Amino acid sequence: MNLALFDLDHTLIPLDSDYEWGQFLVRIGAVDADEFARRNAAFYAQYEAGKLDPVEYLEFALGTLAQFPRRQLDAWHRQFMDEVVRPGIRPAALDLLARHRDAGDEVVIITATNRFVTAPIAQALGVTNLIAAEPVETPEGEITGKLHGIPTSGPGKVMHTNEWLSAQGKTLSSFERSYFYSDSQNDIPLLSAVSHPVATNPNALLKAHAQAQGWPILSLFE
Repeated sequence: MNLALFDLDHTLIPLDSDYEWGQFLVRIGAVDADEFARRNAAFYAQYEAGKLDPVEYLEFALGTLAQFPRRQLDAWHRQFMDEVVRPGIRPAALDLLARHRDAGDEVVIITATNRFVTAPIAQALGVTNLIAAEPVETPEGEITGKLHGIPTSGPGKVMHTNEWLSAQGKTLSSFERSYFYSDSQNDIPLLSAVSHPVATNPNALLKAHAQAQGWPILSLFE
């Protein structure tokens, strides 16, 4: 059995789920449109430039979630899935996941986006293993606005992957082949740690790095 790790945003889906969730909240009038859109766009520009402070962004995103009861958030998320996410799911991404599953591989999504936003997306993609940024919740399941532990981005993806494997008594070297599919230069640490990195729908910085390293380049959305 091999290990197949996947980034989510712009890798398996042709959008940034965290950014789109924020835009969705603006559209439905849940947050102040001007202020939220300004901050959301600024964080997204930082992400695109590779300069995002992940803790600052995650606690902004989780702080927004903490303003609302969990029952309301879950209802909005179902609407978000129907209106934004499911229309963007492409057959090529589903086929790639299916090929790994059919080969008996362990399939995992590892994303810098928080679990509230991404768990239903992983489910829609048919992936049960999800490593994501973890919001602190009350015993009743309400989101507090705080982040639990280290962000699942950059080098943090390597740490969280190793911790997830260790909990199963495994390491990356337990697998004959370990794949990681990602679109972003932010994921170079984990791409460099696996045996089979795949630059998937890569941005310009990752594409240049992949070409220099001789990594395969895959396009799922053209």
